[in-house]
Amino acid sequence: MELIILGATFFGFLVLGVPVAFAIGLSAICTILYEGLPVAVIFQQMMSGMNIFSFLAIPFFVFSGELMLHGGVADKIVQLAKNLVGHIRGGLGMSNVVACTLFGGVSGSPVADVSAMGAVMIPMMKKEGFDTDYAVNVTTHASLVGALMPTSHNMIIYALAAGGKVSIGALIAAGLLPALVLMICMLVAAYAVAVKRGYPAGKFPGWTEVVRSFAAALPGLLIVGIILTGILSGVFTATESAAVAVTYTIVLTFFIYRTMTWSNFLHAAAKAVKTTGVVLLLIGVSTMFQYLMGLYEVADFAGELMSKVSTQPWMILLLINIILFLLGTFMDMAATILICTPIFLPIAMKAGMDPVQFGMLMLINCALGLNTPPVGTTQFVGCAIGGISVGAVMRTILPFYAALIAALMFVTYVPAFSLWLPRLLMGYKG
Repeated sequence: MELIILGATFFGFLVLGVPVAFAIGLSAICTILYEGLPVAVIFQQMMSGMNIFSFLAIPFFVFSGELMLHGGVADKIVQLAKNLVGHIRGGLGMSNVVACTLFGGVSGSPVADVSAMGAVMIPMMKKEGFDTDYAVNVTTHASLVGALMPTSHNMIIYALAAGGKVSIGALIAAGLLPALVLMICMLVAAYAVAVKRGYPAGKFPGWTEVVRSFAAALPGLLIVGIILTGILSGVFTATESAAVAVTYTIVLTFFIYRTMTWSNFLHAAAKAVKTTGVVLLLIGVSTMFQYLMGLYEVADFAGELMSKVSTQPWMILLLINIILFLLGTFMDMAATILICTPIFLPIAMKAGMDPVQFGMLMLINCALGLNTPPVGTTQFVGCAIGGISVGAVMRTILPFYAALIAALMFVTYVPAFSLWLPRLLMGYKG
């Protein structure tokens, strides 16, 4: 009965339009009151969930991404991408994918990525004769790669939701190949649609311009190399790397590029504080939710239900993907990670999947949810920039969805995509 109350109240609050964080917290409170447990349990679980040193990485990574977004780094990355692949059929579409991938590496946030790249690339593509739905779909889907990059705070959230079963450093290394796979799949989709619609190719500016634009963008792109090198060499921890990222970004935007203004800095700080507050609230209330799920053995119950459907590992993993995708369509990315990891990670491990690999599966699924209504944060941002309705974009979204699902299947069923680099660079034994 307690489990029914927990689930029914949670989904009931969501249907009523209550924000996810409050829906999680209120459903946990209802269940605790029904159980007759002390109300102090609520606050104990919230505080224990948020009072973790590793969570310091979250505000730092968020702040670093906001500084990159407001510090003029995007323009230099766009120019580099345009010079590299702009001469291919549908050149601006190709440039958009590469630019989103590169900026995702320095921001670590799909929403920041689509905000920065969309503001530059979508109007540019519309001006050059590309359809608005194509420009928006390319931008919103390619921006999702930010969830897999070393600066992604969602990796930190997953590592802690996994209960210490996975190394943050291993996750950071593991995200690079899936990010590359995702970029290649998106390039194929963007090129296929460009050929079908007869979009033109741009002109190659020459290697001199490529080198010049690369030199201009390199300081911003170095943030990924600094984080990886520092962690792998043991100079600083994954948590400390986030503070290093902020320091480097401040120096870069104020003193090297000299594009950061004081008003933009204050705006970036305010946005980072707001985002961090939302994430920490989610973490706190989700800790209550996880406590109750552990108390009622939800993971075991879910595992038993899945085993009744099939005992084949490939089918179990496919079911997990489907469930995570459906949940991601109406839940925030952080909330999905915090709630679903304790449930599905043990099931995936029984099916033979490594926790690091499952982290990549989780992040891609949650990123896919960011581009799917009714929540669809990145999609709403992209549509707002492009001045087009979500319905119009959804009518031509299938090629881009197919690219994302192809990348997800590669990561799900080919462990090497997630585990090769952690094993090579860090000696990961998983």
